Amino acid sequence: MKLSEIKHILKEKETIVFELPDGRLVPSHFHVTEIGGIEKKFIDCGGTLRYESKASFQLWEANDYDHRLHPEKLLSIIELSEKVLHLDKDSEIEVEYQGSTVEKYDLAFDGDHFLLINKFTTCLAQDQCGIPQNTSVKTKKSLKSLTASANNSCTPGSGCC
Repeated sequence: MKLSEIKHILKEKETIVFELPDGRLVPSHFHVTEIGGIEKKFIDCGGTLRYESKASFQLWEANDYDHRLHPEKLLSIIELSEKVLHLDKDSEIEVEYQGSTVEKYDLAFDGDHFLLINKFTTCLAQDQCGIPQNTSVKTKKSLKSLTASANNSCTPGSGCC
């Protein structure tokens, strides 16, 4: 989700609800403790120089059970952050939230809740690393072919292994 998208949604919402990937809700007394700009400059394993720029929201909860962040307040914090930090309105949002460690999520919206979406690592230079492009596709083998190859292999007690 981009900053421009969350701003548009917040203008029409009365409450803010964040949902974790497992379906649990972030407690309603959460705070947005910071909004920042993250600039990442790196080289992938294929030697390509890359740049990444994101907006970061940090969610935090404390024992302040009376606190409720209203959409108009979050909108004003975002707008101030855009102005002071020069955040691009099309910056993708990354959300930090405390789990067993500081967890990072992508952000989506289902029409009611803001969804914290799990992030995954990947190789950005698979073509240069010799990694097959379809590593997630499993090759299917027939049971007949497995039986045939098993007949030509070592058997227990034969002394071949």
